[in-house]
Amino acid sequence: MKKIEAIIRPSKLDELKEALGRFNVHGMTVTEVVGCGLQKGKKEIYRGTEYTIDLLNKVKIEIVVKDGWVEDLIKLISETAKTGEIGDGKIFVQAVENAVRIRTGESGEAVL
Repeated sequence: MKKIEAIIRPSKLDELKEALGRFNVHGMTVTEVVGCGLQKGKKEIYRGTEYTIDLLNKVKIEIVVKDGWVEDLIKLISETAKTGEIGDGKIFVQAVENAVRIRTGESGEAVL
């Protein structure tokens, strides 16, 4: 099993949820986060004064899937979340040793 973490623009969340649903992925955790990367924030003007917002709002989606789904999901997330601008986000993939469904005690891929 693998855990896919995708950090994307908040404006792309609904579109990504729909795309994942069509791929038959319904279990996910979504967290509002802030961060910075190559984009290095943005400059805004408030009452005539320019200031920089260093940490930008993003959304982190966490999904645990079978190993065979990883490449397809990376492609799906990349295509759906891409705007072509700096700040589109990143995808991280990590190995998952085990998963346990608390209600039934099932473990492994059966809980996915």
